[in-house]
Amino acid sequence: MVSSVSRRDFLARAGVIGCSLAASPLFTPVSFAQTPWDTRLVVIILRGGMDGLDVVQPYGDPGFAALRGSLSGGPQAGALDLDGYFALHPALASLMPLWQAGQLSFVHAISTPYRDKRSHFDGQDLLEAGTESLAGVRDGWLNRMLQVIPGVTAQTAYSVGRNDMRLMRGDAEVANWAPDADLGLSPQAVRLMDLVTESDPAIHAALAEAQLLSDAADDMGGPRGGNHIEIARFAADRLSQDARIAAFSLNGWDTHFHQERAILPGLKRLAETLTTLRGKMRGDTWRKTAVIAMTEFGRTARQNGTGGTDHGTGGLMVLAGGAIRGGRVFGQWPGLGDGDLYQGRDLMPTADVRAQAAWIMRGLTGIDTTTFEQSIFPGLDMGSDPGLLL
Repeated sequence: MVSSVSRRDFLARAGVIGCSLAASPLFTPVSFAQTPWDTRLVVIILRGGMDGLDVVQPYGDPGFAALRGSLSGGPQAGALDLDGYFALHPALASLMPLWQAGQLSFVHAISTPYRDKRSHFDGQDLLEAGTESLAGVRDGWLNRMLQVIPGVTAQTAYSVGRNDMRLMRGDAEVANWAPDADLGLSPQAVRLMDLVTESDPAIHAALAEAQLLSDAADDMGGPRGGNHIEIARFAADRLSQDARIAAFSLNGWDTHFHQERAILPGLKRLAETLTTLRGKMRGDTWRKTAVIAMTEFGRTARQNGTGGTDHGTGGLMVLAGGAIRGGRVFGQWPGLGDGDLYQGRDLMPTADVRAQAAWIMRGLTGIDTTTFEQSIFPGLDMGSDPGLLL
């Protein structure tokens, strides 16, 4: 059982109710668990609402360029063509060898059941809870999966900082570790800033820019630079031994303005994390690994007036690893034309992100579909197998 203080409990004790530190680069916890099977699972939470339409650009959709303005992308703007319809953001060029090797794929137009309010705090909590709502839910879906498997034991515990991964919280015992962080602001101060600004788009955007500048300082060798690489190396080492599951987060995806620049630090961290995992896993570990990277919601289909995108609905899942059926963009594409958008503003979700995760975990662990639908993701209809694994 994870004993660290939850985000909601922390805010409650501080006398505050509101938004979490959704897009901050300051905290990056990682959790591990041993399991009896021989495959590996890595879950990465992309905090802040990653813009899937910018990461995997549907340049073949005639509505894309009209909605996106300076973010229209496509091969003509340097993006890397994937299949004649979708193109990969050029900042992820280092991942193309994984795509070509069949070890990288994407699922487009997916979401959690969360709708309309578009709050980072609630969106992330629901993503990690894996339920239809948050009422009465205190554990996370990855911990619930561990609870149904006999013989699960914990690794040696490591704990740095106050944050934990909600999706790993519950009755199954797991270990916690995070790299040191030299913080210029206290966690309370940063959380309060995010709380009081999310309802004000202009101030929220200014805070996102400040976080972007902090990321830039890190990338130039600041005190927190390279934490994602340290985490990936540590994860690769443990997964190459007895650990079977790793979960951590990559932050800083809140791109309200100047997205061409603002999204680059997050993309760099994602690419470096995946290539480090691939490069540092020993033996045939990578061949048996599935990496799932998911975000709490997508962003608006239209570029806003400040060259960015606002909180949206339909998003993108990133999949990597030797166990993944790579070289494909999965999902039912809803289109971006008139009448195709959710509420006239967002990419329309056509699949539940929980179902995609459930099918991957079922393939890795052999847990039956009924257990996933009733216990791990209660109330979920997994539908048919999308064929995400080899």
